Amino acid sequence: MSDLLERLRGRGWRMTSQRRVVAEVLDGDHVHLTADEVHARAAQRLPEISRATVYNTLGELVSLGEVIEVSTDGRAKRYDPNAHHPHQHLVCSNCGTIRDVHATGNPLADLPAEERFGFTVSEVEVIYRGLCPSCA
Repeated sequence: MSDLLERLRGRGWRMTSQRRVVAEVLDGDHVHLTADEVHARAAQRLPEISRATVYNTLGELVSLGEVIEVSTDGRAKRYDPNAHHPHQHLVCSNCGTIRDVHATGNPLADLPAEERFGFTVSEVEVIYRGLCPSCA
């Protein structure tokens, strides 16, 4: 069983066939799929699954904190099942491909106190941008 499916079962999430197929589609190779891509892949496995069911299931997974909604540059939102492992994202400026990266160092510690303007900083979002090998 996959990591995402195990986490959802551990939470007692009701696992209908539609929810299961959405979770299985998301739990693959961490390519950060759009909702439409999730629907297309889910429909290959379960042809009767509706777009609304996919959108509702994605919304629930985000609300539960089991999937991260990633939005970059006004493009379609993408869904990242790697919600429980700290990471940043590497985004292709041309095609929008997103990959998880695990940079060394602590970006929160790298922000000098005088640059915090009195904020108590609780989290940091770092996005690296460049061209993927296909676009370069």
